[in-house]
Amino acid sequence: MPSDNQLTEMRGVYLVAAELSGHGLIASPISRSARGVDILCTDAECKRAFSVQVKTKSTQASYWLLSADYRRFVSDSHIYVFVSIKEGGVPAEFFIVPSTMVAKKAYDEPFGRDVRHRFTVEDAKPYQDRWEIFRGSRARCD
Repeated sequence: MPSDNQLTEMRGVYLVAAELSGHGLIASPISRSARGVDILCTDAECKRAFSVQVKTKSTQASYWLLSADYRRFVSDSHIYVFVSIKEGGVPAEFFIVPSTMVAKKAYDEPFGRDVRHRFTVEDAKPYQDRWEIFRGSRARCD
């Protein structure tokens, strides 16, 4: 049985795929075994292609957790979509952030014997509903 966290993550992926489709992109969620990528998408003419990593939170936390290799997956065609799911019928919030900005703005914080990698809501705010990032990217396939 999936955990609440897994269900939240899955919900975020499908919400983002639906939004991408609504913005004229062909979006396909992929296997959970693909490291660093949750959705592959392209424009209708197959001229631009993107890998999308979705990070979802359903709490009032002021950050999203990242994987330890967030600095490794950086390119013009790799985009993060941070999702904040609200309760009580309030629409989810989407923050579309280029991986280059995530690599620059995210920070690492000691957590016991481990390290947590975080991207803050404050750093995400300028990217709220910036779906045009997919149209303006230099990630061309022709």
